[in-house]
Amino acid sequence: MTVTKESEGRLNAFANEPKIEVLLKESSNNKGSWLFTLSGGILVIGLIAFSLTIK
Repeated sequence: MTVTKESEGRLNAFANEPKIEVLLKESSNNKGSWLFTLSGGILVIGLIAFSLTIK
């Protein structure tokens, strides 16, 4: 921690911040992403069908 002293005698403590890492965007064509999107679409279609049947 970095500690500085103000002109009035008060101490300020600043935390050490971690280095920033730049993350590159990965391709979203992997199997897990595709499966998650497909199951979400099926869920939405199922909820719409369910809501239409109870009217």
